[in-house]
Amino acid sequence: MDKKQSIVYPYMPNSVESIKKEMMDELGIKSIEELYSYIPEKLKMKGKLNLPEPLLSEIELKEHVEGILSKNISCNEYLSFLGAGCYRHYVPSVCDEVNTRSEFLTAYCGGTYTDHGKCQAIFEFTSLMSELVDMDVVGLATYDGGQATCTSLRMTYRITGRKELLVPSTMNPEILSQLRNFCDFMTIKSVNHDSKTGQMDLNDLKRKISKDTAGVFIENPSYLGFIEEHGEEIGKIAHEYGAIFVVSSDPSSLGILEAPANYGADITCGDIQGLGMHMGYGSGQSGYIASKDEPQFIMNFPNHFYSLYENEKGEYGFSRSLNQRTSYGSREKAVEYLGTNTGLWAITAAVYLSLMGPEGMYDLGENVMYKTQYAAKVISEVKGVKILFGGSTNFKEFILNFDESNKTVEEVNKKLLNKGIFGGKDLSKEFKQLGHSALYCVTELTKKSDIDRLANELSQILK
Repeated sequence: MDKKQSIVYPYMPNSVESIKKEMMDELGIKSIEELYSYIPEKLKMKGKLNLPEPLLSEIELKEHVEGILSKNISCNEYLSFLGAGCYRHYVPSVCDEVNTRSEFLTAYCGGTYTDHGKCQAIFEFTSLMSELVDMDVVGLATYDGGQATCTSLRMTYRITGRKELLVPSTMNPEILSQLRNFCDFMTIKSVNHDSKTGQMDLNDLKRKISKDTAGVFIENPSYLGFIEEHGEEIGKIAHEYGAIFVVSSDPSSLGILEAPANYGADITCGDIQGLGMHMGYGSGQSGYIASKDEPQFIMNFPNHFYSLYENEKGEYGFSRSLNQRTSYGSREKAVEYLGTNTGLWAITAAVYLSLMGPEGMYDLGENVMYKTQYAAKVISEVKGVKILFGGSTNFKEFILNFDESNKTVEEVNKKLLNKGIFGGKDLSKEFKQLGHSALYCVTELTKKSDIDRLANELSQILK
């Protein structure tokens, strides 16, 4: 046997030769290779992988991994104006304290199954989210905000039987790409925006909507940061044609902005990452879906509901409801297949909302709103920079255009990075019509001095 094959890896189970031999004896094989004998030779890789020698000490391994991680630069070291779907909000320590408890923390989805404690915790999430979005029904958190949007729009097909969707031309391009796959059997049409405000062109909406339209969708605040002021009119136009009005809304804005339900939304959806979750590369993302308390909506949610129930003894508890809708309850008869649910993040959001309360969410929204307006005002005074869609009010994000400076966003961002600043997201590929533009973000963690520093650095870079 090859010497390297006899190495015992202390952090890998069953790597001791005697244990491996015992397992092979039980299987009736003499070598590991026999396990793979059914794979055609043409599919097998010949030779060895170009891998470094193993680190057999836990200390060495730890130091090696920490050395790799130390190459990363986080928002704790550099000033960040990046957003575009993943936001640096303050995370109260109690959020981490609760979601790392052994009762809740899990390597899988954090589902409830027969766990009464999690049933109650997620019931609290749906109740608190229901108050925030002013909707009657909220399901368990979805995988992310993109899935929440795609599922909400797919619901419009099941409710109306129609196959046409109208979405804004300023829609988040990543979620639009996801939607084209998720609803590939539907026709997705883009509605133009007003060049001064970025908001949906109502005349174009009226031209494109028809009796074939299943749903009309807007983001409010939009992906590009502006607030859609014509939500009520858009909802009325949708309803005139029997279409479902779906609004994606950032929960962190709802302490200060009107809930979509109150200007006609039938379904509200979005991402909850800003509710007590750290930024992460592929983690901390989760979504919500909420609707009216009507059977046609309720029976078309693919995810779980949690509610109070009373048993035959008059005792109250918490339980899943209407499980037959879901792929967990009826598999092929389910309204839609829904995979992993992010129950851990639902619980985290519940902790955050419980701690903040209505006044806290108002203070958060007010803080972000003031800083957004201040940032746009100060940076617009920098020579070579222009604020796009200045005819609208923005929340959290706004667009800076660098066309007048004759510099690309990539050039600007590289120079900002050398100054210890993460610049805005480059929009020049996603929205070519906007020229050399970037999406900048501020949150409650962005200080006035941070904004002033950005404006000063930009003035030096662009002069």
